Amino acid sequence: MYIPDPIHPDFEAYAEMHTSAPNDYLYELYRETHLKTMYPRMIAGRQQGKFLEMISRLVKPNRILEIGTFTGYSTICLASGLIQDGLIHTIDTNPESVAIGRKYFTKTGLKNKIVIHCGNAMEIIPHISDIFDIVYIDADKENYLNYYNLVFDKVKPGGLIMADNVFWNGKVLEWESADQEAKGIIRFNTFVQNDERVDNILITIRDGLMMILKK
Repeated sequence: MYIPDPIHPDFEAYAEMHTSAPNDYLYELYRETHLKTMYPRMIAGRQQGKFLEMISRLVKPNRILEIGTFTGYSTICLASGLIQDGLIHTIDTNPESVAIGRKYFTKTGLKNKIVIHCGNAMEIIPHISDIFDIVYIDADKENYLNYYNLVFDKVKPGGLIMADNVFWNGKVLEWESADQEAKGIIRFNTFVQNDERVDNILITIRDGLMMILKK
């Protein structure tokens, strides 16, 4: 099966060239992630990181939930828009990748705004009592719809849910040849599109970003 590029590489490169550069700490984190992790492509990076940062700065959230920390690049970008006493809860199953992020949480001065949870998000989320302004999902794709259902009542009206990788490298275009991750995303995308409780837009940035506004 032919799978087209969701975004032509030349246009993506052009977009990167015309996106504000990350600060020095994010640049260092980006380099260290590529040097020390097996799947560095999982990092948000310059364009998507700046998008998340701008959304957070516009919303000025009090509470954020991030499902999938990796090395913390997106965590830092999201945390940059928190109000003075705001917090971001971030969850990941891999303590080694999170350990990279911890250093940069301190370097950026955001350490006291970031609450790290290591373990299974499906088990951790029910024990977090906060109501969230923003939820960002970037974890195991098979569970996207489970995460969505689990967090929905924890998002305030007018709050945002965002989900990364909703193109899954174009594999979402054909159910029959889709892998389990792609099928998980297809189920999620289809459910959101038909959910009358929300407004949504699928944004063609990098590997696709679903933005969902709770009514």
